[in-house]
Formats: sequence, structure tokens, C-alpha cells
Amino acid sequence: MQKVNNVSLYPEERLDDLLTKNMKIIQSEEVFCFSLDAVLLARFVSVPQKKGRIVDLCTGNGVIPLLLSSRTPCLIDSVEIQERLYDMARRNVVLNELEQQITVYHGDVKDALSFLGNGRYDVLTCNPPYMPVVGGEKNKSSHVAIARHEILLTLEEMIRTSSQLVRSGGKVAYVHRAGRLADIIALMRKYRIEPKRLRLVHPRQEAEANMVLIEGIRDGKPDVKVLPPLVVYQDNGQYCDEIYSIYYGEKAEG
Repeated sequence: MQKVNNVSLYPEERLDDLLTKNMKIIQSEEVFCFSLDAVLLARFVSVPQKKGRIVDLCTGNGVIPLLLSSRTPCLIDSVEIQERLYDMARRNVVLNELEQQITVYHGDVKDALSFLGNGRYDVLTCNPPYMPVVGGEKNKSSHVAIARHEILLTLEEMIRTSSQLVRSGGKVAYVHRAGRLADIIALMRKYRIEPKRLRLVHPRQEAEANMVLIEGIRDGKPDVKVLPPLVVYQDNGQYCDEIYSIYYGEKAEG
């Protein structure tokens, strides 16, 4: 077993560069690797610059809290139900010497109110499972299946919990499939989170949107700002300039 900065890496794990503030992240193809959607959410969400408390649900290996720590000094809590991913997230916090800022909880988002408390947070982020469970073949890896399919957490359960955890006036931000946008907005309003900022993500200029970034305010007034679309790839297959700047942390909205 390899050790880096007194943090153990299992044989199937690798160490990747997060491309911001010299941070590293432990990943494993056997479990789940973060993708562009997590990076986009971490750069899209509005975060306090001085005081405040943030929580990230469905944190996986902890990539969103790590990236948020480069944007704000606020305390960040995170929740992950899968023990293997929780352990990876915890080790990633130690690896980057962020134990004083980031706390990782091993638990079910549906029960988060019991161990995190009601209305404690100023900002909440979540990159949730995207796919409803409707039968047919799911990912063979149970870790990946749980991360991508609503096996342990439905969209409504996630949004209801979000509304309970943030204070009135607190911000909630999600990244999700563009095709679920109507459901997301309907459920946000059902649980008193008013959509305020929305941005559609397109893989290419001529392609339909496949992702949506959305931020709402608990008990906010109706008035949504639709931001310019974000296009990921140029015609030559390379990332667009904005994606490069987002990956390197040079662009942060909000």
C-alpha cells in the first residue's frame, strides 16, 4: 500500500492533480471518478467570502468541497452514504491538509437533518444521482450505480432535505441532467427554494443542452436570471476557453 503525506492509497487508486492551489485528489476507476459536472458546480455556486457555512450532499470522493475551499474560507461539511467513497473523501481532506475547514460525514442524505441540524447552512451544493430507477441495465459497479441512479436517494428527497438544511435566504445549487429541469424547478418551488440563476451546458455549439446548473434561494422572491449557455467543446474537439479557465480555477461566477 502506497503512502502520500501519511495518507494511504490502495493498489487500485491513483493520485490526480486538481489543477488549483496545488491540490491533489485520490480517485479509482473501480469506484467512481469525478467529472466535469462536479467542477462546473463548484465554480458556478455563489459562496460567501468571509463568514458562513456550506454543506455538500452526495459528496463522493469530496471533489466539490476541495474545490470550494479554493474559493472561500468558510467551513464546509459534506455527506456521503457509501463507506468506500466516504473513506476516500476523508483521506482527500487529510491529503490536502484541510481538516480545519472540511468535515466529511458518513451517512444518508435523507437522515442528514438528524446529524447536521435544521437551517444551519448558508449554502448547499449537490451533484446528485441523475437517473431514475426504471428497470433495465444499470452500471455493473454498485458504487457507480448508486452514484448515478436514484437507488438510495430520489430527486424529491434530495430537494426536500436541501430545504431543511439551509436557512431562510440561504442558497442551494445543483448540477443535473437538462432533461430533468422541469422536475427540478417544480420540486424546488414545492419546498420553498426559488430558482434564481440558471445556466444550460451544451457539449457542442450545435448540440442540445445535456446539463443544467441551477441555483435557488430558500424563501426567495420569483425572478430567475438565465445566464448565457456554456459550450464545452470547440469544433476541433478541444475544450472551449471558458472550460479551460474553469478547470484551472481562473473563472468563478457569483
